[in-house]
Amino acid sequence: MAITLMMAIVHFTGLFARGVRPRVIRGDGLHYYVQLRSAVFDHDLDFENDYIGLYTLDFKVSVPPAGFTWTFEHTPNGHVRNFMPVGPALFWAPLFLVVTGATYALSLAGLAYTPDGFALAFQLVPDVCGVAAVGLALWFAFLLARSLSGPRAAIGAALAVLAGSPLIYYAIIAPSYSHALSAMGASAFLLYWWNTRDRTDVRRYAAVGALAGLTALIRWQDGLLLGAVLVDVIAHARAARLSRGRFVGFGLMRLAVAGAAALLVFTPQMIVWQSLYGEPLTIPQGAEFMRWTASEVGSVLLSPYRGLFSWTPLTGVALAGLIPLWKTQRRLVFTLALFFLASTYINGAVADWWAGEAFGARRYLSCFPVFVVGLAELLALDGFRGTMSRIVALVLAVVNLLLLVHYELYMIGLTTLAPYPDNWYTLWVDRFIVPIRLVRHLLGW
Repeated sequence: MAITLMMAIVHFTGLFARGVRPRVIRGDGLHYYVQLRSAVFDHDLDFENDYIGLYTLDFKVSVPPAGFTWTFEHTPNGHVRNFMPVGPALFWAPLFLVVTGATYALSLAGLAYTPDGFALAFQLVPDVCGVAAVGLALWFAFLLARSLSGPRAAIGAALAVLAGSPLIYYAIIAPSYSHALSAMGASAFLLYWWNTRDRTDVRRYAAVGALAGLTALIRWQDGLLLGAVLVDVIAHARAARLSRGRFVGFGLMRLAVAGAAALLVFTPQMIVWQSLYGEPLTIPQGAEFMRWTASEVGSVLLSPYRGLFSWTPLTGVALAGLIPLWKTQRRLVFTLALFFLASTYINGAVADWWAGEAFGARRYLSCFPVFVVGLAELLALDGFRGTMSRIVALVLAVVNLLLLVHYELYMIGLTTLAPYPDNWYTLWVDRFIVPIRLVRHLLGW
């Protein structure tokens, strides 16, 4: 709770430090938000008026200024296209409806404006939910790691991975993106899956499938977690020493139940796709968006242009912690490693493997609990190895925070102080020089 409150204070202080802007929902968050506003206020999935209303807040005019257009790309069904998943909008909906109801009540009493879904109170809902989601991700990942490595190592690992991974940016700078929810969903899935690993009943398999469907609603690639069901089927069948014939029946029933539960929970996304694109299952960006046979695995991990390990090396150290854990928890390590490897292939197969404008390899944030579990195992080691692991984790977390300052200074326009970190020099040298430049700038030297 304390960490969540601190993240909220940092985020909202930074948000309003530059003055209250009419439109605070930006970037990817805008595309999730229009799905929610359109459904609640217009009762449809026609986003054109939602986009225009939000852009109007910026320009304070009802027609686009010179150089800007309000002509939106439409799908064959006549809707404005939207490439983003519907899951974030659904997770924001409860608080959004509370704000809507409260605003209606206050407006009837003459104490507030008539609610329209564009006012600041509505736009702040995604940020509040995003910060809360990061807090829950920390808690779920801590609980998972605690059961394996103890409470001290678990809390240290959770905080270090927060500070030393891209998650810190999507916790205190851009919580309205889906990545905060992705980290939360994956952590919740793995916590439940591991805590119930000895149960073989159909109800448990249905719950695991439903949680996998939930993660896929947030970010489609996170549906890879459903692969844990296959690991379970094999482990449970081996433990029960089932014959080949009984194994087939046992496995098929549980796989079918988990798959059906996942598909049922994923239904809202299929409804949206059917409405927008005329297909319940599709790749909204087009088939060329995924290059299945040409995955840029090396680049997505090691490139200075937002590679996972090159930007946030603590994640690589954390993965190394799965090696000693293999001796005692092979089923867990196999599942976590399989999820990470599958995520790597898919992240590399996306046409823009660098994930557009981003602080590091943001598409890996569903692997947040994987990193926490691995790092906790290293921090729990005795003697010199444990001490060195704690020092390395602390140093790499601080180094990542320096990069966060560097990156954000660039993003707010101070490009002479902080050049864009897109090569090895600007990535690994300038982050140490930028604070000095900033101090000199503030002192007028």
